[in-house]
Parts: sequence; structure tokens; C-alpha cells
Amino acid sequence: MSAAPVTSSQGTMSTAGSALIVGAASDIGRAIAQAYAKAGRPLVLAARRPERLERDAADLRLRHGVVVQVVGFDVLDTAGHALLLDSLGVLPGTVVSVVGLLGEQEAAAADSAVAAMIMRTNYEAPALFLGEVANRMGRRGRGTIIGISSVAGERGRASNYIYGSAKAGFTAFLSGLRNRLAVCGVHVVTVKPGFVDTKMTAGMKLPPLLTAAPEELGKAVLEAEQRRKNTIYIRPIWQLVMLVIQLIPERIFKKMRL
Repeated sequence: MSAAPVTSSQGTMSTAGSALIVGAASDIGRAIAQAYAKAGRPLVLAARRPERLERDAADLRLRHGVVVQVVGFDVLDTAGHALLLDSLGVLPGTVVSVVGLLGEQEAAAADSAVAAMIMRTNYEAPALFLGEVANRMGRRGRGTIIGISSVAGERGRASNYIYGSAKAGFTAFLSGLRNRLAVCGVHVVTVKPGFVDTKMTAGMKLPPLLTAAPEELGKAVLEAEQRRKNTIYIRPIWQLVMLVIQLIPERIFKKMRL
């Protein structure tokens, strides 16, 4: 599906303070939308199935009195990237990519098509989309780009190395984009959640200390933009956990099953 016309809106969308959330139908996308709407930020919510966003959009308008637009958008359709941005008329001040697919490691290791979908969804497609956003924001001379990556990208582990490798690529892309755009007045934020209690992790035994609620993540993303942070871990303990994992010597690490 390419970018679709706006299916619903209220009022007029302006650049100042507005935010486009791609992947807005996910639990994380919804939580970020809630945090931004509570802060009075006009929103554009984008997802492959925009009808799933209509109830959310109506609730945000009623509860917070903000302008909310809903658009249909499939980030995997790279030909539709520019079409979506053109259809908005005015490029929002902030663009957030929440696109992601955990997938199953065993299935991905056995089937290249499954692996390709995980890689495209977590790295190639969102990176290409944010690259298009970056070019436009760079020309404008202001804006914020926020990418939801993962701690899984910090070291390849047997349990999820296909997903992790894609997130590693996305993290590196965001880092390079931040470096490139720093002189243009455009800020780039990398978000590295650990476990988040969502539909994607349903059925998994998640340690409470390391597991964030979607609402916690939404607030953290908004705060990261406001404070112009570069990289954030939703639960700070994850930074220590991943540092320890990174420091394990390879001869020992390859005998472990993490």
C-alpha cells in the first residue's frame, strides 16, 4: 500500500510541534502518540491499516484537544515514502519511526524469505524512509528524527541474531544520520528499549526489572526529544547489562546461549 490520502483530521496541521508517528498502530506507537498528545502536540498517525487508528485518533482529539490526522502507509513500499511526505503538505517538526518486527529466530534461520522480512522491516525500510525525511529536514534546517531501535543490536546473540543484526544496522544508520545532520539544525534520537510489555512480547517470561510498560517508553521518548538527548535506554539498567555482554571475551561468549 502506498501513502494514502488523509482519512481523518481535525483543524489545521502546522509544522510547529507537530509529530508524524510511523507504526502508530503498535502498542509502542500508541503510547508515544498518547504522550505527545498529552503535551499538546498535533499528530499524524501512519500505519498499514489506518482504520485501526480511527478510534485512537478520536480519543486523542477528545481527551487532549489536539489535531490528529490518520494516513495509510506501508513502510515496506519504498516507492510510497516520498508520496506520504508529499501528501502531508507540510513536513512535521518531528518524525518517529516505531516500525519493527521481532519474528522467530529459528524460522528466520531456516527460511531466507522470513529473514529478509525481518531485516527489511527493522532496518532497510525504516532507514530509507528516515533518509528521505532527513533530506527534507536538512533543506528546511530544523526538525527531530526519532528511531526506535533495540538493545538487541549491541551484540549478536544466538537467540535473536537476525533481528539483532537488523537493529544494529538501524542503530548505526541513526548514529551516522545524527552526525551528518548536526550542522543542519536537525537532531536525531536513538531509542533502545529492552523488553517492553506489548503484544509482540506476549507469552514471553520477562524479568520485571528489565521490562518497561509502553506508557513508560512513550514518556521517555517525548522527554528525550525535549532534552535533545542522543541515545536513550528506557530502563537505564540495560546500558549496564549490554556493556557486560559486550565485554565478554569471544572465546567465552561463543560457548554461551544468550
